[in-house]
Amino acid sequence: MKHNMHKLALSLLATGALMFSSAALASNPAPDTGSGDGSSSQYQIGPDPTVSFLEASSGPFSVRTSNVSSLVSGFGGGTIHYPTGVNRPMAAIVVIPGFVSAESSIDWWGPKLASYGFVVMTIGTNSGFDQPPSRARQINNALDYLVAQNTNSRSPVNGMIDTNRLGAMGWSMGGGGTLRVAEEGRIKAAIPLAPWDTTSFRSNRTPTLIFACGSDSIAPVRTHASPFYNQIPTSTPKMFIEINRGNHYCANGGNSNNATLGRLGVAWMKRFLDEDRRYSQFLCGPRHTSDRNISESRDTCNF
Repeated sequence: MKHNMHKLALSLLATGALMFSSAALASNPAPDTGSGDGSSSQYQIGPDPTVSFLEASSGPFSVRTSNVSSLVSGFGGGTIHYPTGVNRPMAAIVVIPGFVSAESSIDWWGPKLASYGFVVMTIGTNSGFDQPPSRARQINNALDYLVAQNTNSRSPVNGMIDTNRLGAMGWSMGGGGTLRVAEEGRIKAAIPLAPWDTTSFRSNRTPTLIFACGSDSIAPVRTHASPFYNQIPTSTPKMFIEINRGNHYCANGGNSNNATLGRLGVAWMKRFLDEDRRYSQFLCGPRHTSDRNISESRDTCNF
């Protein structure tokens, strides 16, 4: 009898432990890896994001680089930044500088974006004097180069790129070139930085985040970034962020705006290149002007 009572006690203890364990698992579900019931993206990479995660100096992945010769055809060479430890193809982004400016003027964006799970190429231009139409062509040529590298067995990014998920960023005239490529429909996300151009962008269907610089005397907001944003159809996901008192270089990175640029720039590319809705919370909803670095914000919040 004592033996039976002992077995019963053990059984009750085991049942209680199992119930406690099940309750704990129910209240602390495993992180979503993007392969579940379809509510998350199949391209989802990385842990659940937070503001501090996005504003950190770098993301969760270590980054390596590979130089691209300036003798390459179609653009002025550059640097490929790519993360390590990612076991699936990633979206690819080209970042282009502005008038009479070198790759170094925008190279902050390369390791920053790559550390969050993108293959990024910061490039130079054929000539510092290239106008926006030429810069658009060079963005496309650089994207073509990355696509080709994806099947090049000698390339460090061989097999690492999802060639259906491409994005572009550009500063000043490079921002104008970025908007032109966005209108072509080839890319899935665009971020012009203090864009300069002389045309309109009423046919843009690409999700576009425009960073404007409030004190920009080279590409004044009222004649460039603001009308460019207004011209984009409201059916297109779009956002306008004006950096408070920023000069023409305000969105290039490597400055006091890094936290703001990283939080919004990474979130935009994650949302539209990785289709990761975990990042919508940082774009649509917050009162962005509570950030003292932001003097004005607009968005369609259709994302």
